[in-house]
Amino acid sequence: MTTQIGGHLLVECLLAQGVTHAFGVPGESYLAALDGFHHYRDRIRFVTCRQEGGAAFMAEATGKLTGRPGVLFVTRGPGATNASIGIHTAFQDSTPLVVFVGDVASDQRDREAFQELDYRVFFGPSTGGMAKRVERIDDARRIPEYVARAFATAMNGRPGPVVLALPEDMLTQPVGARPLPRVEQVQYQNTPQRALELREQLLKAKQPLVLAGGPGWTPAAAQALQRFAERWHLPVANAFRFQDTFDNHHPLYAGDVGIAPNPKLAERVRAADLLLAVGPRLGEMTTGGYTLIQPPRPAQALVHVHPDPTELGRVYQPDLAIAATMPGAAAMLDELPAPPDVPWRAWADAAHADYLANLQPQPLPGAIDMPALVATLQRLLPADTVVTNGAGNFASWVHRFWRYHGIAQGGRTQLAPTSGAMGYGVPAGIAAAIATGRTVFTIAGDGDFLMNGQELATAAQHGAKAIIVLLNNGSYGTIRMHQEREFPTHVSGSDLRNPDFAALARAYGWAGERVARTAEFEPALRAALARAEGTLIEVMLDAEVITTRGTLSDITRAALRR
Repeated sequence: MTTQIGGHLLVECLLAQGVTHAFGVPGESYLAALDGFHHYRDRIRFVTCRQEGGAAFMAEATGKLTGRPGVLFVTRGPGATNASIGIHTAFQDSTPLVVFVGDVASDQRDREAFQELDYRVFFGPSTGGMAKRVERIDDARRIPEYVARAFATAMNGRPGPVVLALPEDMLTQPVGARPLPRVEQVQYQNTPQRALELREQLLKAKQPLVLAGGPGWTPAAAQALQRFAERWHLPVANAFRFQDTFDNHHPLYAGDVGIAPNPKLAERVRAADLLLAVGPRLGEMTTGGYTLIQPPRPAQALVHVHPDPTELGRVYQPDLAIAATMPGAAAMLDELPAPPDVPWRAWADAAHADYLANLQPQPLPGAIDMPALVATLQRLLPADTVVTNGAGNFASWVHRFWRYHGIAQGGRTQLAPTSGAMGYGVPAGIAAAIATGRTVFTIAGDGDFLMNGQELATAAQHGAKAIIVLLNNGSYGTIRMHQEREFPTHVSGSDLRNPDFAALARAYGWAGERVARTAEFEPALRAALARAEGTLIEVMLDAEVITTRGTLSDITRAALRR
């Protein structure tokens, strides 16, 4: 049997799993793996990033887009800790991710060698929010076993991140092993009895509401969900930052349940007598801080469908728990026979009418009309545009006004962190451009952009074109909003002195434009679409325009009246 070094075998194992891109920052602790990427450079691409946090977000975004684990390589100690933000995001967002960490040599372990870290302690399941599994490969002959298990663990049950530590001497060991076959996600649905119980719950309802979201949706599963909703005439709301699960243009779409949702939709969740949650884990953001749905026993009847049985009943005690992957759940729903008519038609129609009414903006001050800018983007960008954002009030403009066509139309079009991680949008957009070649639109704030703006260098190096609309209001806007609400007029730590963002983009090899009035935006966007390279459009937004519904002064005055 022909032998090779462990680093080359590791890359062969990635190829066997169908990996075409790996993201990372190079380190001396995994030189042998980097040499493996060189050896197989015609089949797999190592995307060199500028900081491990940005690289982790790129890998996580790839996992979201493809449904298979994104792949991240980082070096030991500082590299791994820098990457932790993306690993935490993958955990909270239920995204499949496999992280390879170059580690100290085996004969130096447990001496606090240079940059040494105990990854089981740092990332392990005992942290309650970092990785599903953390392992160390000490024997190169077992690389295929560990990689296959990592992919299976990352995809199955509730998807999430897996960390594998790679001692540098292990990667140079000669080995004759061969990769294991590609791992596929295990598909399962609950028993026919559960389907009958679900039908009984629906037939008892007068005001049902579907909450769709979570991991593992495929176009076929989303299409089956749509057929189920149509047959039963059910209103469907999407969970926080899973707004592309159900087509926003569909007459049964009720809106998204997340941060600052449509007040009428929030009231509709409370008023529902049956909630059918298909996919989401019902976290804090989707439940309005656990107020729209009261734990542990909701006021509404609750049917909870989730791929991980351990998630069912963990926070909310459902009337009916169904453990199923989204393809399995959708197939079950698709076969559920509907009655000739249902008593909630007016309720469902009113839910969609409320959603449409919420698309009508309130008048706000300033020279920039943000709803008009979003409308221009929606009109000019292709329907399959990938929309990305990080965390901040700036994201509320797309959350409220952008209408996603839905996974049923062919794939995911929203990449956004349910973990609320700042700095996500720029690297996620770059990864989407590299992995799909589709049009990418990223909305960012000034504070958010500077978390990972250096990854424009990665985009320029790897030919990734995206359009970034950067809203510059000179502040950490979300924090300033909360300050005015809790400590009015006491501004502390939230003001920003910014660079010339358009000039900064040009320095990275992108185009950069600045927009100060609404009329300037459409020409800038058309020019961006026509260019071969990416474009950053800096929009000078009045800090008064702090939310989609009101101003900073409104918040201050309300706080002072208390």
